[in-house]
Amino acid sequence: MDPIVTALEEQQAELATIMDRMTEIEWRAPTRCEGWTTSDVVLHLAQSDEMAVASASGRFPRSGGDGTTDWNGTQSVDEGVARMVERERGIGIVDLRERWTSTARELVRVLDHMDLSTRVPWVAGDLSARTLATTRMAETWIHAGDVGDAIGVALEQTGRLRLVARLAWRTLPYAFASAGRTMAGPIAFRLTSPGGEPWDFLPEEPATTTITGPAADLCAVAARRADPSATSLHGEGPDAANVLALVRTYA
Repeated sequence: MDPIVTALEEQQAELATIMDRMTEIEWRAPTRCEGWTTSDVVLHLAQSDEMAVASASGRFPRSGGDGTTDWNGTQSVDEGVARMVERERGIGIVDLRERWTSTARELVRVLDHMDLSTRVPWVAGDLSARTLATTRMAETWIHAGDVGDAIGVALEQTGRLRLVARLAWRTLPYAFASAGRTMAGPIAFRLTSPGGEPWDFLPEEPATTTITGPAADLCAVAARRADPSATSLHGEGPDAANVLALVRTYA
């Protein structure tokens, strides 16, 4: 199994462990995702994993006209996913857990049996199946943290964060373009892993902006789960403020 698919499977397992201990009341607990309970978060993951399976299997809808998604040219991704959750909110806990479990397993199976260099369609345009697997791992990590935070369970900081940080670094051009900004020059990340090792993400040309600090902090900022000012991240260069404001791991 490719290491990225293995990381996705491991992240799914961590979320499954959290869900195994949840009480009925905890399945209705509010989360840091505004307006969403823990059940809503898991429903969103199931829905987006179903979309990822469709993408990797050549069945991804190019528009929302068939009811598979609620996105069209006039809606943001956030509005689309909110409408999808609203449409199916209220699924029973047992059925919801089974739906997420079966879809998560199917996503790993499909990715494990395909060439990860294959280009597949996704929300923001075509990408490689390898990048799709990485984004699904990152989103599973983000939302596992949302569920854990709601019930007082902290996620373990693992080497999987390297993949999240690398995704955030590689997608900086997309993040800047989406915000209508232009990068002044190449950007480097010089991060410290949870175990204390350096994780450096360096451009081919000399960097004009460098972000340093704990990888866990960078990942939390990229996930929109921490304000940069509340972390130990430090930036030097003309794009430092914009990087910390715009860095992300999702469309």
